[in-house]
Amino acid sequence: MNRAPLKRSRILHMALMGTPDAAGGPEASPGKPFLLRALQIALVVFLYWVTSISMVFLNKYLLDSPSLQLNTPIFVTFYQCLVTSLLCKGLSALAACCPGAVEFPNLRLDLRVARSVLPLSVVFICMITFNNLCLKYVGVAFYNVGRSLTTVFNVLLSYLLLKQTTSFYALLACGIIIGGFWLGVDQEGAEGTLSWTGTLFGVLASLCVSLNAIYTKKVLPAVDGSIWRLTFYNNVNACVLFLPLLLLLGELQALLRFAQLGSAHFWGMMTLGGLFGFAIGYVTGLQIKFTSPLTHNVSGTAKACAQTVLAVLYYEETKSFLWWTSNMMVLGGSSAYTWVRGWEMKKVQEEPSPKDNEKSGVGV
Repeated sequence: MNRAPLKRSRILHMALMGTPDAAGGPEASPGKPFLLRALQIALVVFLYWVTSISMVFLNKYLLDSPSLQLNTPIFVTFYQCLVTSLLCKGLSALAACCPGAVEFPNLRLDLRVARSVLPLSVVFICMITFNNLCLKYVGVAFYNVGRSLTTVFNVLLSYLLLKQTTSFYALLACGIIIGGFWLGVDQEGAEGTLSWTGTLFGVLASLCVSLNAIYTKKVLPAVDGSIWRLTFYNNVNACVLFLPLLLLLGELQALLRFAQLGSAHFWGMMTLGGLFGFAIGYVTGLQIKFTSPLTHNVSGTAKACAQTVLAVLYYEETKSFLWWTSNMMVLGGSSAYTWVRGWEMKKVQEEPSPKDNEKSGVGV
C-alpha cells in the first residue's frame, strides 16, 4: 500500500516532536531467541556509546590540544566532511563491484538534487560548526550542559511554526532542563572555567540541531528517502561551502604555518575523526533500528552521563555538588521529556477514533 504524501505541517510535527514513523519501530523478530536479541541490542548500544564518546574526546583533542596548538576549527570540520563524502562514494563503488557482499545505495552526484538539499546543508554546516566550536571553548564535562537546549528549541519551534501546544508535564521537563542549564553556567562561572563564547556556540548548536531535524524531514523525498544519499549530498555541499570560509577566516594560511602539517600522526588523527563522524550516523541508525527512537533518546541521555563522568576523571577535575546537580537536572529533564512524549504518543495510538466509536455504538 502506498503512503499518502505527508503535509508540510505533519512533517514539521514529526521532526519537532520526535514522532517516529510507522515503519521505524524496533526490530523485534519473533523467530529470534530472547537471549540473542538481548545480546544484539547490548552490542549495538555499546557500539553507539563507544563511537559517540570517542568522537567527542578525539574532536576535543583536535580542536583544543596544547600539544597540537591547531587553531583551525573550520578546517577540522571541513576535513571530516571530506572523509565522510569519500567513504560514502567508496562504499557505493564497492557495492557496485560486489553486490552480494556490500549493501549501499548507488551514489551519483546530481546537481539538481544537490541544489534541493542545499537549504539543509546550510543548517547542517551551522550545526556541526557550532558543535565543534562549543567543544573547542568548553570542557568535555560541560559540553552536554552547554548544548542541552535542543529539546527546549523543539518545543519552542513547534509552537512558533505549527502553533502546536505542549502538555504541562512536557513543559515542566523543559523547565528542569533550562534550570539545569543556568545552574551549570553559574557553577562554571563560580569555578572560573566558564566560556561565554563556548556557551553561546552551544546554544546555537542546540537551535541548529532542531532546525536540522525539520529540514531533514522536508528534504528526504529529494533523495528517495535514503539517509545515505542525504549524508553524501550534505557532506559534498558542506565541503564546497566551507572553502570560501577557510579563505575568509584565514585558516588556510594558519594551516600552512602549522608545525605538524607533515606529521603522519596528525593526519591519522584527523582521518580517524572523519571515520568516527561517518560511523556515528550508522550506529545511531542501527540503535534506532534494534530498539526504538525513544529508547535511543534514553540511551543518548545515559551516554551523556557516562561521558561527563569520564571527562571529569580523565582531565582530573574537581566539581562542586551544585555542578553535579546541574548535570543531573539536565539529564533528568531530558529523560522525563522523553518518557512524557512516549506516554503521550502511546495514549494517542490507543485512543479509539470517533469513527470507531460510532461503529461500536451502532453494532453489527
